[in-house]
Amino acid sequence: MLTKASAWKWVTILSVIGVFLALYLLYNYYSPTPSTVCDISGKFNCGAVTRGGTLATVLGIPVAIIGLTGYVLIFISSMLKNVKLLFAMATFGMLFCLRMTILEIFVVKVYCPVCLACQLVMALLFLLSLYFLFSKKK
Repeated sequence: MLTKASAWKWVTILSVIGVFLALYLLYNYYSPTPSTVCDISGKFNCGAVTRGGTLATVLGIPVAIIGLTGYVLIFISSMLKNVKLLFAMATFGMLFCLRMTILEIFVVKVYCPVCLACQLVMALLFLLSLYFLFSKKK
């Protein structure tokens, strides 16, 4: 049975995982010699997101910075036990990650494993935020 205390622990753990995933993408964005850990094949690699192209930035801001900011705010929400901030950031993050995944699949036709991991982490955070919103007050 999921309790509110254990759910907040999961929010904290998942947000820290998200921070590390975003830091990896940010490192690859700025690094002159990016890591190739994520480069599995021509179809499965992080290059489309981290090294330029249509997915690397939104309004001139690196996607990894947007993700990092979101995960840090979700971490802060877990420390403060702030359901509204968690829900707002998880909803934004879920939609943002979904947009990235759709663009990966249908536009660039390259799948970023780290981005897909971010999508999974954000989906779990979104579900946890719904748990807090709809659980009875205790």
